[in-house]
Amino acid sequence: MTRPLLLIDIDGPLNPYAAKATRRPAGYTTHRMRPDSWIARFPNRAHAKPLRVWLNHDHGAQLQALPYDLVWCTTWMAEANEWIAPHLGLPELPHVPFPELWAKRNDGTYFKTWEVVRWAQGRPFAWIDDEIGTADREFVADIHEGPALLHHIDPRIGLLPADFNALAEWAGALNAETAR
Repeated sequence: MTRPLLLIDIDGPLNPYAAKATRRPAGYTTHRMRPDSWIARFPNRAHAKPLRVWLNHDHGAQLQALPYDLVWCTTWMAEANEWIAPHLGLPELPHVPFPELWAKRNDGTYFKTWEVVRWAQGRPFAWIDDEIGTADREFVADIHEGPALLHHIDPRIGLLPADFNALAEWAGALNAETAR
């Protein structure tokens, strides 16, 4: 039996970027990063300020303990393997490519949603992201051929034990249903 995919966004779920700048959440450490994609966003690249990223190093083991195949689903794309994975103890992971970052959609869906469905190719998936909304859930329910869980994460607090529990329960229910 093929395990479901867990599509992982970084900014929001793993990096609670929306927390108050002076109040790093408990359990997180601060990292300063200058990925090429971040530097490219600034006209004077040599002086691009490093990006502040808060990471909880326990999340890597917690993600790997879930019954999923892990996949980056982030604007960091392949750079997540260089900048994020080592801090979390994660191996190199595949990533969903986003050819048009932040493309505006007329149907109200998030720019990632269409690519997520295309990339998953009907395979069951759970997706953790801080930008998921009602239009995304409706689109996935209408278009995606397999089961899907779109799980919103509050970008002020990141992943919590309840989120890991919800992901484990969904995968467990999916496995129980498939075994019948």
